[in-house]
Formats: sequence, C-alpha cells, structure tokens
Amino acid sequence: METIEHLITNYGYIAIFLMLTLGIVGLPIPDEALMTLVGYFTHVGVLNYEFAIVISFTGALVGMLISYLIGRKFGRPLVKKYGKWVGLKEQRMLRVEKWMDKYGAYSLIFGYFIPGLRHLTCYFSGISQMKFKTYLLFVAIGALLWCITFITIGKVIGVIS
Repeated sequence: METIEHLITNYGYIAIFLMLTLGIVGLPIPDEALMTLVGYFTHVGVLNYEFAIVISFTGALVGMLISYLIGRKFGRPLVKKYGKWVGLKEQRMLRVEKWMDKYGAYSLIFGYFIPGLRHLTCYFSGISQMKFKTYLLFVAIGALLWCITFITIGKVIGVIS
C-alpha cells in the first residue's frame, strides 16, 4: 500500500490511470484499496474529487476495453488450446457464452463490485463476442458507479478520521 501511496503522491493522476488500467487487465493491484486511497487524498486536498473520478473512470474503462479486445481476439483460440487445463472445455464454454448472452451485460455492472469477477466478465464478454456497443454502455455504467462509490468511501473515511 505504501508503494501505491508513493506513486500517487509523486505522479498523481497519471499513476492512478495506469494502475487502474493495469489492475483491470489483471495485474495484482488492489483496485478497491487504490480507489479508497484516492478518495482519502481528495479529502486531504492532494487530489481534486471530480477530476479523480474522471481519471479513475477513464483508467478503468481503458483497462476493460483492453481486456475485452484481448478476449475477443485471442480468447477463443486460447480456450480451445489450453482450456482443458483450467476446466474450460468446449461444453462449459458454450454454457458460459449462453449465460453471457442472457445476463452478461448486467453482470458487467454488478460484477464490477466483486474483485476477480470484473476481470473475468471483460474477457468472457470478448470471447462470447458481445456486441461492442452493448459492452461499452454497460461497462461504462459499472465503472462510473464503482469509481464514484469507492472514491466517495475514501473521502468519507477521511472525514471520519
């Protein structure tokens, strides 16, 4: 956590954008802790609340778009080649695709609040060939709600402490 704090205090909004983008793609960055810290920094005046939300939203959205594009371009061939090693055989993939067709768009909003699931839904949206416009709409709603929620929590925690 000290590293994240150091990066934000030294590099500000660029660090937030890059850490969120890379965290959403799948690097082990504690996204919720990052957003809460960003909220705290808005409380103490290191960052601007509204601009922090815009930068965080943009970083999260870029990360989700990269994940979607990776899933769309490389996901199916990777699942066919290596899926059996992680339990994603063709029959299971067909069930996942059917589920994504039915609930996938809404899972992008609600799944955003569940660590790990937000990463998988992006890749599976691409693998299942979800329409890009649908993906973009629902992922943007989820990312915005998530950023506002966790940055606000951090700001409120700052007020309490």
